[in-house]
Amino acid sequence: MESLNDAINKIARATHKGSADYTHLMKAVYQDPDVQKFLKAHEDELTSASISRGEAKLFEFVNQKQKNANGEDVFAPGYEPTLVISNNLIDISYKPTKQLQARQQSEQMKQRIRSISMPKFIQHASLDDFILDEKSRGDALVKATKFVTDYIQTPDQFHPGLYLYGNFGVGKTFLLGAIANQLAKSGVTSTLVHFPSFAVEMRNSISSDVNSGEKIDSIKKTPILMLDDVGADSMSAWVRDDVLGVILEYRMQQELPTFFSSNLSMDTFEKEHLSVTSRGDIDPLKARRLMERIRFLSREVTMAGENRRQK
Repeated sequence: MESLNDAINKIARATHKGSADYTHLMKAVYQDPDVQKFLKAHEDELTSASISRGEAKLFEFVNQKQKNANGEDVFAPGYEPTLVISNNLIDISYKPTKQLQARQQSEQMKQRIRSISMPKFIQHASLDDFILDEKSRGDALVKATKFVTDYIQTPDQFHPGLYLYGNFGVGKTFLLGAIANQLAKSGVTSTLVHFPSFAVEMRNSISSDVNSGEKIDSIKKTPILMLDDVGADSMSAWVRDDVLGVILEYRMQQELPTFFSSNLSMDTFEKEHLSVTSRGDIDPLKARRLMERIRFLSREVTMAGENRRQK
């Protein structure tokens, strides 16, 4: 395959072989529409001498542009040549292609969303794809969109998140992922955590060398936190007080937006879940304190609809 240096050296060889070969090479270059447009746009800046001196650059431009179009190996993969004027001479600037820009943007988006034990589909969840077959789903979408708009416009102000509750498979997790992806487009970082899995991980860390404090710190300090499926499993007093309680206390004090999804309403979550530990101990006072923090950090939103997981 012809390299860039080989292609440019072809001009030099053509020059030495005779004007006919050189003229043949450059004829195709000067017939290129982008070259013609460039020379026309800069005709007041370029002399015939400067154009002649820049023919190697013009050839490089056409050569690399054609290879890009044909999917061949190029001098700078992912970049496309652009003709420019530098010190009154023709030169080339290499800029990222639209494909490279799209890949870079996609990679940046992924880096802005940290997920812990979350389903793969949240990577592609979009507010545009949220199905509106129930009034409550429309209300949820309106509130989700409003949060994104308000937060992006005034990120230094406190904006409560949403507490999404409803039956299995109605799209609560999907909506959380869609909100996170929409925020990521504006450079906002979110952390999505499947809380039952995280609780198991924290319990296991007690008997291992894993520093649970560091994990809790990284989660409680994230700009946007989304705790998925809270209330799905019973919690030990330690997870309730020293994991969830610590996270919520910090976020309330720092006024950091926090989202929740659950199959339980706030009232049910408090009375039937938070107040009873996995050992059967009852502590309504601690449950009430935790719910005060959850109510401060989020606003309850009901979601109805059919179970889409069974489709």
